[in-house]
Amino acid sequence: MTVLIAAAQLNQIVGDFSGNAGRIIEAARAAAAQGARVLLTPELSLCGYPPEDLLLRESFYASAEAALDRILAECQGLDLHLVVGAPLRRDGERRNAALVLHRGQVVGEYHKRELPNYDVFDEQRYFQPGSQPLVFAVDGVRFGVVICEDFWFAAAPQAARQAGAEALLVLNASPYHLEKQHLRLDVARAHVSAQGMPMIAANLVGGQDELVFDGFSFALGRTGELAAQAKGFEPDLLLVGITGGAGAPADAAPGRREPVASLEAQVYQALVLGVRDYLGKNGFPGALIGLSGGVDSALVLAVAVDALGADRVRAVMMPSRYTADISWIDARDMAARLGVRYDEIPIAPVFDAFLGTLAAEFAGRQPDATEENIQARIRGTLLMALSNKHGSIVLTTGNKSEMAVGYCTLYGDMAGGFAVIKDIAKTLVYRLCAYRNGLSPVIPERIITRPPSAELRPDQKDQDSLPEYDILDGIMRMYMEEDRSSDDILAAGYPREAVERVVRLIRVNEYKRRQAPVGIRVTRRAFGRDWRYPITSRFRD
Repeated sequence: MTVLIAAAQLNQIVGDFSGNAGRIIEAARAAAAQGARVLLTPELSLCGYPPEDLLLRESFYASAEAALDRILAECQGLDLHLVVGAPLRRDGERRNAALVLHRGQVVGEYHKRELPNYDVFDEQRYFQPGSQPLVFAVDGVRFGVVICEDFWFAAAPQAARQAGAEALLVLNASPYHLEKQHLRLDVARAHVSAQGMPMIAANLVGGQDELVFDGFSFALGRTGELAAQAKGFEPDLLLVGITGGAGAPADAAPGRREPVASLEAQVYQALVLGVRDYLGKNGFPGALIGLSGGVDSALVLAVAVDALGADRVRAVMMPSRYTADISWIDARDMAARLGVRYDEIPIAPVFDAFLGTLAAEFAGRQPDATEENIQARIRGTLLMALSNKHGSIVLTTGNKSEMAVGYCTLYGDMAGGFAVIKDIAKTLVYRLCAYRNGLSPVIPERIITRPPSAELRPDQKDQDSLPEYDILDGIMRMYMEEDRSSDDILAAGYPREAVERVVRLIRVNEYKRRQAPVGIRVTRRAFGRDWRYPITSRFRD
């Protein structure tokens, strides 16, 4: 006996109950048409993930109930068990639930047991944990149900097994970070395969604010071999046969196995998906980018065009008296290669007006970062004016290395609505540019090879103010992403002066990062939801 299971990898939208229900119904019909007996959907597929403080509103649960009633009504004619993730509120308690639907009825209910409260997760703020397993039978095979974090620990899979489960169904809303799929598979093998059960996981896909869900829904055989794997970074319907019954142990039959791409390809796809969904789900008509002729804005422009199409992206070059000729030439070249609208708005007249207005205040004082920041803020003001007038969102171009040490200007290059590469270290920026040019050469080679510069004073180079980026990024990774001490970083061979300087700059620039726009998370620890350090603090590590 083989029971065909369909894992629906859906791109849901938080709070879009009508659209979310519609996508679940569409997936159910497609699964039934292909002979599936069970449809598995992602965690909280009915409301989208993470709904955050919407979970504190009573009307949110009423909308969820109405959407659930629609699914029950429209799918009652399908001979299919639907496993749907939904928020529940009963007797004053909120639950992250999985509901089993069949022939217009709710025939099973499971409450998530393990509530993550680390990194980007805050589920203990909203939900009470469950404790009871859920097992239901289809065509002689007994299926246990767990939700996401539950399989990252041994207790829930063990409880399902002890309750008679022969195979495990997992509703997932597992956000992407570097090498996340490998980690999911390792954890699943440790906690599910150890129970001698096959498993199928349906993961969410799509961008939700700073999070990107990468999909890669999968099935493991009873001994841990990868039996099937869905596509990454796009919706998919993965069909998996579970064999067993009549005394034979259940197992997952080999099926379609989509490959996991290189790290650079994964990150680039995550950025494209994040931009596409942030603009699409929030209704922005297009994107606006300040194109400088440098590597960061070049990468953001390439991502934006791949996400939205050239007709929805506009590039604006805002040269100053310090802008090198090659910056003009390379910016024009790249805009032409990608076919986007390109405009040039010189800022020298505006800068001169500022200096004239402030002449009395600045009298007797030498030029310093003040004048540099004025130029950056002029550019930010111009971009925001164009955004206000035309409705397109400004995509900022600052990278993680700059955000870490404050090499950015409040209300200047930080001005905008979405920070595409705020979690991309400078060294990874170069790798992503090389990856994108490997698909087609859209970034002029000189943009990649020339020394980076803000071009806000004569002959300026980033390394005049910062350590070499390979050193900066290594220190940042150990201190910020891995929570390593300065002594650990020194022991790894980094120069003491650079370590002390970078750590100090990370500490004193928290106030800037708090005012930065939301942006895409691709590492295990990004500035934003993952990083919660006080601005006012006298602690020194």
